[in-house]
Amino acid sequence: MRKLAAIFLLALIAEPAWAQQDHVQRYREEIEKSPADVANEARQQRAYQRALSGVPDQKPTDPWGIARSNDGQAAPKGTAAKTPAPKQAKPTSAAAK
Repeated sequence: MRKLAAIFLLALIAEPAWAQQDHVQRYREEIEKSPADVANEARQQRAYQRALSGVPDQKPTDPWGIARSNDGQAAPKGTAAKTPAPKQAKPTSAAAK
């Protein structure tokens, strides 16, 4: 009796999942599209192309441009990039004067 109840309960739970499977698309199976679907896809493609045409052309970026010299040539080997020397802080207390 318990086995029969368990089978009935599993069938009751699985029934909604089986009811939803009217058709599963197979590999390389063509889907028939309605004229409304075709028109909607064409409208979406036109909107995409229109959105792309509104994007301005961007200049090529150089994230390391500030690390290089302005003339575009690499610094010679063995020389460091010239940086200004740090300034010495002036003492502000009366005891340091």
